[in-house]
Amino acid sequence: MKILITGSHGLVGQALFTSLVQDGHEVVRLVRRQPQFGSPEVEWDPKHGVIDSAHLEGFDVVVHLAGESIADGRWTTEKKRRIRESRVQGTEILSQALVRLSQRPKVFLSASAIGYYGNRGNEVLDETSHPGSDFLSNVCVQWEQATGPVAQAGVRTVNLRFGIILSVRGGALAKMLPPFRMGIGGRVGNGKQWMSWIVLDDVVGAIKHSIGDVSLAGPVNFVAPNPVTNAHFTRELGRTLSRPTLFPVPEFGARLAFGEMADALLLSSQRVNPSRLKEAGYQFLEPELPGALRRVLKANG
Repeated sequence: MKILITGSHGLVGQALFTSLVQDGHEVVRLVRRQPQFGSPEVEWDPKHGVIDSAHLEGFDVVVHLAGESIADGRWTTEKKRRIRESRVQGTEILSQALVRLSQRPKVFLSASAIGYYGNRGNEVLDETSHPGSDFLSNVCVQWEQATGPVAQAGVRTVNLRFGIILSVRGGALAKMLPPFRMGIGGRVGNGKQWMSWIVLDDVVGAIKHSIGDVSLAGPVNFVAPNPVTNAHFTRELGRTLSRPTLFPVPEFGARLAFGEMADALLLSSQRVNPSRLKEAGYQFLEPELPGALRRVLKANG
């Protein structure tokens, strides 16, 4: 297949690009710079609404992963603007370009996040659950709505609601590892908030499953089937690293250090079920947290 990827230099994009190339697919990157001579790249400038539409013809699959990182830096007004615009505006531009093509892709996969659900305590959530009302929830709602024109044009469209992706190359776990390896890690707040996680290998595997499974369309939760509380995650990570976990971070400390981001990412509780992936028959490589942590830490030293 001929596959186009945005965000191909991010955590998920790099792993997916490598896997698809190894599978023998022709993979092209949509990049925000002048394409390198002879490289499989197409240029776009989502900030200014510019995209090289002529070179988007003939792709079988488009995977859209681009977006400003939500975990780097405090959420200033400017940071929140970039988070929203990089997702919503970028997706709108790409969607409109795909709709205008004479040869549209067969499937369009666009990133989203379980932040869609907001802070929901112990409630068990699936793809039919209503959205939350905080900043990230509103961004995710608009992000997914921006793919609407493509779906309405008859292209099978999948909204990839990513959970906490476990990898030492980036994301939450990579930030947690230094203090935990030094033996000064601990739970955040009271530790009762639910963490819906997934290993990077399963993210890649589930994306490839979604490309091939015509039953999948609309929102799909990319999380393992066994979420855990923050306290449980903390104990298991300490056990895997053979380190104590005796230094909790109080809620006020998290808010002091990270501001609004603390409530959205560290203290928010989302107990999410991957109902659509399970119905579609996807077999998780790591459905349980102990094996997931061992895989991730062993694979990366």
